Amino acid sequence: MVIKPATNTIWTSTLFMECFEEAGIPAGVVNLVTGPGSSVGSALTTPKLVDGITFTGSKEVGMKIFHQFAQADYVHPIILELGGKNATIVSRNADLEDAAGGIVRSAFGLQGQKCSAGSRVFVERPVYDALVARVVELTQKLSIGDPTLQQTFLGPVIDKKSYQDYQDFVAYLGASGKLLTGGEVLTEGDLAHGYYCTPTVAVDVPLDHVLWKQEMFLPITMIAPVDNLQEGMRLANDVDYGLTAGFYGTEEECQWFFDNIQAGTVYANRPQGATTGAWPGFQTFGGWKGSGSTGKNGGGIYYLPLYMHEQSQTMVRRA
Repeated sequence: MVIKPATNTIWTSTLFMECFEEAGIPAGVVNLVTGPGSSVGSALTTPKLVDGITFTGSKEVGMKIFHQFAQADYVHPIILELGGKNATIVSRNADLEDAAGGIVRSAFGLQGQKCSAGSRVFVERPVYDALVARVVELTQKLSIGDPTLQQTFLGPVIDKKSYQDYQDFVAYLGASGKLLTGGEVLTEGDLAHGYYCTPTVAVDVPLDHVLWKQEMFLPITMIAPVDNLQEGMRLANDVDYGLTAGFYGTEEECQWFFDNIQAGTVYANRPQGATTGAWPGFQTFGGWKGSGSTGKNGGGIYYLPLYMHEQSQTMVRRA
């Protein structure tokens, strides 16, 4: 096995390798390499060198790997866990406190830099104003600062590019709609030593705006009213992605949501997170459509067999 982490996130994988060593796994069984995707990553996705690939990352890079790996002489296993543009639908019958808390946690936890972040919210009109007001209120209470401190909710975004992307996105959204809170970078005092961005809630953004369908991977969420749940479902499914999704409403409405949403990891009436928070070992995690290549979720009983070869054996016994 060869592990190659993203260039900006090598430390976690380094510690993971130390765990393998302490567990007694022989040297050479699991290997760690680091470097740019354009060189090291490209070499590791050359079909003649490897028997199979698992990749976690953006849809764009995942599709490049998929096409490159398809040049092999025969089909090899390739498991892609890609991005998300995760939606939450809120019914007029929802518990708005649970919904607001779950939306804020999913949108802004880990600075929104997670594939399961909740970046789109569709709310039935009778409760739209009340929910938006509560989401803004909770967002404005979030603490920003040193991520090693327990009281901090948002740390800095990962790098200068993300910092610039944030500023570009909020400017774009502000020109097309309205930012109810956030939209600023923080540079005073200790916050000058890092890429700190305020959690942002955008409304009144036209539904044909490109950012309703583009993964931003930043602490930005967009909220829109819908006339009914059917409209909310249509908008939620109208993206290339299908990773996670959330819903708030009655039990009967929740079952309707499960039956109709096009996503691999879904939640209903969950205050801990509208679209995030799968527990490894208890809940499988994976996506459909542009969010995954197999339709099978990590942590599920069908995941590991994707790499295994089945053999049907028949032997006629001689008398």
